[in-house]
Amino acid sequence: MVETPTALAGFDRHEFTHEAITHHYYRLGDGPAVIVIPEIPGITPKVADFARRVARAGFTVLVPSLFGVDGADPNPAGLADLPRAGVGMARALGKVCVSREFTVFATGRTSPVVTWLRALGRTAHSECGGPGIGAIGMCLTGGFALAMSVDDAMLAPVLSQPSLPFAATPGRRSTIDISPDDLACVRSRCRDEGLQVLGARFEGDRLSPGGRFEFLRRELGDSFLGVELPDEVANPHGALPPHSVIDEPGQPTRETLDQIIDFFRQKLDVQ
Repeated sequence: MVETPTALAGFDRHEFTHEAITHHYYRLGDGPAVIVIPEIPGITPKVADFARRVARAGFTVLVPSLFGVDGADPNPAGLADLPRAGVGMARALGKVCVSREFTVFATGRTSPVVTWLRALGRTAHSECGGPGIGAIGMCLTGGFALAMSVDDAMLAPVLSQPSLPFAATPGRRSTIDISPDDLACVRSRCRDEGLQVLGARFEGDRLSPGGRFEFLRRELGDSFLGVELPDEVANPHGALPPHSVIDEPGQPTRETLDQIIDFFRQKLDVQ
């Protein structure tokens, strides 16, 4: 039996296999399913705390482990430990870049790992009930919730600072990691079923450039609900600011987190 990391105390660990691909995930709570897809470097204590907040709001939360060390704090000593934190981030990112499950540079492609996430979402919906499921992708995984929306079960996709494909050229800054066929399917769901997609970013975030949200507004119209926060409300000590949130009462970034949970409640009919 694999021991659950301290940062994930209270979660149950499970494995899920689809098309010969196996990843484990952590599960907590009751109610309709929401999949919290971690950012680089993995399931950090902050990601686990956010997942707990979602569970407390009335959902079954599933946190898949796709990379990194589960429960590890990338920056335990704060500012004094930034070099070591950078090394950890680089290692996790390096593994992602060479993995066949992730498309980090190409445009017009959905990462293969999304197929596994869609299957996990369908299974979670059948187990947890409710009208459908929600999902939030973060930074490198930010666009995954959009690509998961080809499935009818996905009713509440959230894109937090989507950073793929890496914004190395103007063309890559004005698109997102989804194939044309998948995007056409999502567009049809928005038009015919009333699907809405919520996105959040900081105005000056170079990892998640403004052209990406402009692209989504062109493609999805009013069905894309974009929240763009001013740079000065970001955490100044985060990696490559403005990119990290300040999770404290009264902060605009906390209000955005609350807005995301309210979005899940509205779309998944949780009071």
